Amino acid sequence: MLRISFTESADHSVVLRLEGQVAGPWVEELRTSCERILTEGRQVTLDLTYVSFVDDDGIVLFRALAGRCVGLTNGSPFVVELLKEEPL
Repeated sequence: MLRISFTESADHSVVLRLEGQVAGPWVEELRTSCERILTEGRQVTLDLTYVSFVDDDGIVLFRALAGRCVGLTNGSPFVVELLKEEPL
């Protein structure tokens, strides 16, 4: 399960606070949430503080979003290491 909380800042950028697992159907839910904000031309940052697990599809999504200038912050050492490894 993945909980996604939206926080908008004064400059209209959006922080998505993720809680739980970025896996299975939740990967597509996160992709859809990010895409909706990005198509509005707004900056997105993902707060990974409470992410406990990321599956292969989640890693691919995080890498793709980072390539689109989406910020990834507060990842655990485990998540940060996953994102550093060779492409899947």
